[in-house]
Amino acid sequence: MQIRKIQAEDNQAVGNLVQTVLMEMGAPKVGTAYADPFLFHLYEEYSKPNAVYYVIADNGKIVGGCGIGAIETGSLETCELQKMYFLPEVRGLGLGKKLINICLKEAIAFGYKNCYLETMTYMTAAQKLYKSVGFQYLDGPLGNTGHSSCPVWMLRPLTMEPV
Repeated sequence: MQIRKIQAEDNQAVGNLVQTVLMEMGAPKVGTAYADPFLFHLYEEYSKPNAVYYVIADNGKIVGGCGIGAIETGSLETCELQKMYFLPEVRGLGLGKKLINICLKEAIAFGYKNCYLETMTYMTAAQKLYKSVGFQYLDGPLGNTGHSSCPVWMLRPLTMEPV
């Protein structure tokens, strides 16, 4: 498997991946990444300053991805871990932790001081992973992500080294 930055030709596959995983998990289509207006244009979205998105490709097939980006109307010191999704066949292989650490190192290089994320209450395996790399629960959301259906908010100071 290859971990690399997203390319323009990955847009459709990554958008499909996000929607497929959200449907599998029973997530609402409204108020989640499923309905993001730029979901099928992630290469362009993550070509902006202080943003990056990585994909995992297995023999050319996109099987996972995760990125770092600014939070709209949020603090310039806080980035967001965004669109972390994996197909079932690659879950539990340690790729999530590896990709998070790559993204956190990028966030530090961009000058961010904190990393924020949002997830669903029932995505307990994801929350366990996030906690294992230093994310802690918050009482409310930060910024305006547009993901009103994600009721779990977590933050990690980037002063800690990636785990």
